Amino acid sequence: IIPDPDWKQEIFEDDWRVGDTYFTSIGQYGFQITPLQALRATAAIATGNLLEPTLEMNNKPVKEDINFINDKYQEIVKDGMREAVLRGTAKGLNRSNLTIAAKTGTAELGAIKSNVNSWVIGYFPYEDPKYIFTVMMEKGPRDNYLGGVFIMSQFIDWMLLNKGEYFR
Repeated sequence: IIPDPDWKQEIFEDDWRVGDTYFTSIGQYGFQITPLQALRATAAIATGNLLEPTLEMNNKPVKEDINFINDKYQEIVKDGMREAVLRGTAKGLNRSNLTIAAKTGTAELGAIKSNVNSWVIGYFPYEDPKYIFTVMMEKGPRDNYLGGVFIMSQFIDWMLLNKGEYFR
């Protein structure tokens, strides 16, 4: 679900307001996607192509001709994702020997919002994307600092140490 004026009218019988645009643009409000949908969108941002997911280990897009995003805006989003790693909420992924671009997210759960789903999506290397990732820690305590970025950071460190061939 990606909320829009028609969705709000159907669900709430209410008009769309500018605040609805603000909340939807950062993934709040009624915005609901799966980790696989987030991975697919990240791949499209990184490569410009909307890939059809497969369960095979071949990194070949099924539909190369789909232009997911205007080139001008794609560069803005990519730059923003890189900045999130350099100075923002994904800075736990900053490495001197690997350029990563990422975006974090937190979904509050329950009426009292004591638990969260902590996300991070991204790709590397930034200059020529080869790997796309989505990590989500489900139902963690709200005050937990070991979320999706920490998990992905640990994984990247393990890969750099044990699977260096993926980074050549």
